[in-house]
Amino acid sequence: MSTADTLTVPLGGPALPQERRLVTAIPGPRSQQLLERKAAAVPAGVGHTAPIHAVAAGGGVVVDADGNSLIDLGSGIAVTTVGNSHPAVVAAVAQQAAQFTHTCFMISPYDSYVAVAEALNRLTPGDHEKKTALFNSGAEAVENAVKIARKFTGRPAVVAFDHAYHGRTNLTMGLTAKAMPYKLGFGPFAGEIYRAPLSYPFRDGLSGPDAAARAIAMIEKQIGASQVAAVLIEPIQGEGGFIVPADGFLPALADWCRQNGVVFIADEVQTGFARTGAMFASELFDVVPDLVTTAKGIAAGLPLAAVTGRAEIMDASHAGGLGGTYGGNPIACAAALAAIDVYESDDLAGRARDLGEVLVARLEALRAADARIGDVRGRGAMIAAEFVDPATGAPDATLAAAVAKASIAEGVIVLTCGTYGNVIRFLPPLSIPDTLVHEAFDVIGAALAAN
Repeated sequence: MSTADTLTVPLGGPALPQERRLVTAIPGPRSQQLLERKAAAVPAGVGHTAPIHAVAAGGGVVVDADGNSLIDLGSGIAVTTVGNSHPAVVAAVAQQAAQFTHTCFMISPYDSYVAVAEALNRLTPGDHEKKTALFNSGAEAVENAVKIARKFTGRPAVVAFDHAYHGRTNLTMGLTAKAMPYKLGFGPFAGEIYRAPLSYPFRDGLSGPDAAARAIAMIEKQIGASQVAAVLIEPIQGEGGFIVPADGFLPALADWCRQNGVVFIADEVQTGFARTGAMFASELFDVVPDLVTTAKGIAAGLPLAAVTGRAEIMDASHAGGLGGTYGGNPIACAAALAAIDVYESDDLAGRARDLGEVLVARLEALRAADARIGDVRGRGAMIAAEFVDPATGAPDATLAAAVAKASIAEGVIVLTCGTYGNVIRFLPPLSIPDTLVHEAFDVIGAALAAN
């Protein structure tokens, strides 16, 4: 059950055997003991997908406490994009930790925060003057983007979309579309949040301009353009099911925002940093957002997030209105600078496009043989399959869950998503060897056939 192809990883990380290796059933006895400790010490609300306890990771594998080596097609939900424990990141973190671990940027600023801001100002779409503020998590970045937009416009309303996911804090739960498990029982939520219909080509059949016209008509009728501070959207939906909007949808929304003084916010928390085959997914749709929120892949596993945007918008807040004790922590900033250098110097956007071709080819082959895969979609190394009842097209969450569970049991970590729970998403680290991807899909194909 083990197929080794190389003992070193192609794009950095620990020198772990790049193989799927099952030495026990999953979970093994040591992982089971640790999971029992987790259950006793950690609230039930903090769940887990794979019933293992990780002890090492790198390249395209995660090794558990029992010595099992699992193929990683999740990257910690698009976080370890450059690969786990990339040597450049490890070295940068160690050097910074030896210098100082914290001062609070709002008390005594330091160079690495400014350097990360400069890099994001350069890398995000558009050649206008930009500024960046750093935070800790994607949800925190989204909250601050909304604060900034409201302060700049003097307006209250924020528009989010069907199938959106923006976080687990009170405001971002309100912005998130899916009730279970993210919102159910946790309200009431922040006010002045409105939801518009998304472009979902597999299910609505609309062109991009027609889908945009539908959304804009709803906004104008139910809210009024003069009351809207911001339109917030993921260029490609993440938790909502990796939904890629039809061509023309995002540009039409951005044009409407520009015409009506509305701040257009692109939530690139999951799509950012080479994941979609471009540094930022907005580039794929020829959209230049006013504000961009980033996190996840920004710092290769350390907690860091950012809001980057037009300087005049970012400067709308009064002094002290933005910040936080840990925002832009120096160790996280050091990790981000090292990761950004790897993204650029190793052309990881190109690597994501190459991986995407492999992922799509394997999924399309499965779809050709099994009509229960209704759609294959995504960009770069952010690809998904939607599972359906072939007779009706109705979502089949039971099948998606069964395939994911069976794959994990055979040593392949995959993640489900989607408003209906019927989507499996593929987010491999860009350091994964192609041979592991092919082996993983052999396992996934067998799991599908068995269910």
